[in-house]
Amino acid sequence: MALDGFTVSALCAELNDKLNRGRITKIAQPESDEILLTVKGESGQFRLLICASATLPFVCLTENNKVSPLSAPNFCMLLRKHLQNGKILSVTQPSLERVLMIEAEHLNEMGDPEIRKLVVELMGKHSNIIFVNENDVIIDSIKHVSSAVSSVREVLPGRDYFIPQTTEKLDPHTATYDAMARALSNSPMPLKKAVYSILTGFSPVMSEELLYRCGLDSDRSANALTPEETQALFDALQDLMDTAKRGAFSPVIIYDNKEPVDFAPVPLKIYEDCRSVSDPSISHVIETFYAEKNALTRIRQKSADLRRIVSTALERNVRKYDLQQKQLRDAQKKDKYKIWGELLNTYGYKCESGDTEVSCENYYTGETVTIPLDPTKSALENARHYFDKYGKLKRTAQAASEQAAETKKEIDHLSSVLASLDIAQEEEDLIQIRDELCDCGYIRRRGTKRRATAASRPFHYVSSDGFDIFVGKNNYQNDELTFKTAAGNDWWFHAKGIPGSHVIVRSENRELPDRVFEEAAALAAWYSAGRDADKVEVDYVRKKEVKKPSGAAPGFVVYYTNYSLIARPSTGNVRLVES
Repeated sequence: MALDGFTVSALCAELNDKLNRGRITKIAQPESDEILLTVKGESGQFRLLICASATLPFVCLTENNKVSPLSAPNFCMLLRKHLQNGKILSVTQPSLERVLMIEAEHLNEMGDPEIRKLVVELMGKHSNIIFVNENDVIIDSIKHVSSAVSSVREVLPGRDYFIPQTTEKLDPHTATYDAMARALSNSPMPLKKAVYSILTGFSPVMSEELLYRCGLDSDRSANALTPEETQALFDALQDLMDTAKRGAFSPVIIYDNKEPVDFAPVPLKIYEDCRSVSDPSISHVIETFYAEKNALTRIRQKSADLRRIVSTALERNVRKYDLQQKQLRDAQKKDKYKIWGELLNTYGYKCESGDTEVSCENYYTGETVTIPLDPTKSALENARHYFDKYGKLKRTAQAASEQAAETKKEIDHLSSVLASLDIAQEEEDLIQIRDELCDCGYIRRRGTKRRATAASRPFHYVSSDGFDIFVGKNNYQNDELTFKTAAGNDWWFHAKGIPGSHVIVRSENRELPDRVFEEAAALAAWYSAGRDADKVEVDYVRKKEVKKPSGAAPGFVVYYTNYSLIARPSTGNVRLVES
């Protein structure tokens, strides 16, 4: 989620609480578009990190320090001159804009107090940090914007500062029912888009949340709302704005399993099926979310080489399998040639020299068949030709059938490795997958020693009824779980007919409630190639019924008796235990 007006409002409330009346003791510029302020306040010392990156702008309080360049940039030196040892008077947010204004009092060279403002604009690629005087005249900015870059507003020393209004939007703090009804009636677009198009500070996520809270379909046309529905939407807006006015924020991070998918200053009901982690500090929420998101991005970048190797091998085997299947289809004609040979041996006396075909009765079916002949050969030579063709196709069918079976096993194995890469969350997970690819000959191992993989562990969940559920992250963990960790009477789950994780429920010789079967099946569906499907068929059986064939690939098992159920992929009601 981008930093929308609500998140900025929560930040404003937190910064006012922590930094108000505090003194700016240190100013650094660790990056070309970042400022780090150290503020000593009544409740302690705080570091305020301000980032005006075009791709990831944010503001948050942080405990982490950053290394500054040996030579401070000009903008940093200017701030040190005018703000260092200054006292923060207030942190404000105009309307519900994505703008923070930090007002500070500083003594000039004559010892007279002067008011300065540090304006932080968190507007995507237009993000900036602008330093202005008490008359809102720009002293300088971390990014200069000339008329050649923007026709809307110049951000240069000496220019007047103002917030550009490129579209006419309603201020959510002061919007009336009539104004909102008029704006909606003039908008033919879907409700979700209409809400964030007519209200300042609303992001697509908060628009979706607002509509969810008042029970309106986000895909409906905005100008098709009834007065009652418009009133319900306006009332829900007033509730949200009341939360912002009172500063009654409850910041949360939304997780899909271990992956952070969103954050917000208030609980999001649209993510009721996901895990929500509360935190009293919106700064900590922002810092944690982006740190975890960046960690996942790095893992995916590191897995790119492995994914390319697996995908290339998979494509090659799929092409090979298609050719083998074509050979098998062609070989299905072999019985026809055998019958033609037998019929020519029986009815060859009917053939005369130079005939190109002969018609005779198939004594197996009673039908009349026409057999093509080589006019340069006798009937017996034609029969021998068809018997030779039959023998060749029979040998081809046998060899192609065996080869196709081996290729299919390889395709299934590589598909399971791709599924493992999709759920890898730590570098240790990738190490295990790389070891598997080395052991199977897809990658040449560097050195002679195998890398340690003990740090990677299966996912550990606890069901609503207190039963332990374990989920393998890759094929090696699947084998370990099924054949070393699980007891004979534990229950084993796997998505039917598609790559996926082995899921083990520790029964401890107790009878499992139906709800545990449903939750374990939902996990098996979630950690499979069918994750994006609405429903997935899941097989489950006692672990003692699961066998591993001799010489089978990692993660491959067989079972001959099982139960099945239809599950919706989810990590819903189970609790993840941190390993």
